[in-house]
Amino acid sequence: MSFIGKNIKKIRAVKKMSQSDFAQLFNLARPSVGAYEEGRTEPKIETLIQIARHFEISIDTLLTKELTINELYKFDIFKKEFSKEDLETPTDKDDVREQTPLVTLEKQLDYIVNHHNKDFVNNLPVIHFPFTKDKKSRAFQISGNEMTVENQGLHHKDILLCLPAQFEDLEKGNLYIIVAKSGIYARRFSKSGKTFLFKADNPAFDPVELQKKDIIEIWQADAIFSTNLDSPSRLEERVNLLETQMKKLLQNL
Repeated sequence: MSFIGKNIKKIRAVKKMSQSDFAQLFNLARPSVGAYEEGRTEPKIETLIQIARHFEISIDTLLTKELTINELYKFDIFKKEFSKEDLETPTDKDDVREQTPLVTLEKQLDYIVNHHNKDFVNNLPVIHFPFTKDKKSRAFQISGNEMTVENQGLHHKDILLCLPAQFEDLEKGNLYIIVAKSGIYARRFSKSGKTFLFKADNPAFDPVELQKKDIIEIWQADAIFSTNLDSPSRLEERVNLLETQMKKLLQNL
């Protein structure tokens, strides 16, 4: 059961906003806000991300917990004055290059909303890699099998270690993590023009086509960490056998 409708109603009450005010803020029809609050429907993911970003509340909190009025008063949406000491964090994880913040599957939507928030990034779990020293990095847990072909490639829940990338540095065929308003994707760069096209290795999945304005961050894959220990498929075994036999034939010529 989602608590988004009840939480929207409480946010409006504390902020003294009408349904029309709330609807106008997020480019919605006023009846849609009423439908959310009555539980007849729920916001689309794009709208949910906008609400979470605007009020600086995590998507997980909006969906899974009924907020009390007292709890809401503790959030930044009420512009409470904090001291400098309250806002400071002991360590900025992006400045400690020996550790890499990990975006797990459960935190992907929240990362889309809070990628720029140092407090959020500093509260992510970290992985320590021996070769990330002097490099800003990010690790993403992979969702789905869009990059798996014949049991090879990236598997569901694999971890991809990434380094920052710029639009002008994208190279065709290279593997990237694309943080977009619509989701987080692991894809290979295909081409750019009016839009950017990223393809999956698995031909069963359609390419992801995005406008530049819809892309929040791009990270280039640097290493893959997998717990997938499945043995090769029969097809792979036969291909490997054929390759070995071809090498022997060429050596004997």
